[in-house]
Amino acid sequence: MTPVRIEGIDPAARSRSRRRALQAIYAWQMSGAAIDTVILQFRHEQDMEVADLTYFEDLLHGVADHLEELDAGLVPYLDRPVAQVDPIERAAMRLAAYELKFRPDVPYRVILNEAIEVTKRFGADHGHTYVNGVLDKLADDWRALEKKGA
Repeated sequence: MTPVRIEGIDPAARSRSRRRALQAIYAWQMSGAAIDTVILQFRHEQDMEVADLTYFEDLLHGVADHLEELDAGLVPYLDRPVAQVDPIERAAMRLAAYELKFRPDVPYRVILNEAIEVTKRFGADHGHTYVNGVLDKLADDWRALEKKGA
């Protein structure tokens, strides 16, 4: 299936941006470094050339700037404290939560699918099912009208 191309948006570049953003958020969570330091480290990596750098930076700044609100949205659907969620799963959910809340231009199905795919690629064997369950419930809250019309 060929991704739908919206004028000026390259879906493949955005997917690469999300993959790199997941890795950067993971590094940020683990290191405690400033988000701008993490962005600089990732900006110079080779495969960032084929990613949407603007979108990558928006994702990272968005997660960092809205972390408390994003975590508060996730908490009702988690079976443990946020800090005890696997770091890859936590990064994927924070990234998707940011897009669900602050990027209405991205369909919720794309957000959930991308979160599942990056978790399959980088996370534990069945981590993607946990991420899917949490994000599906979060989308019920934050994208209720969109989900209803789907």
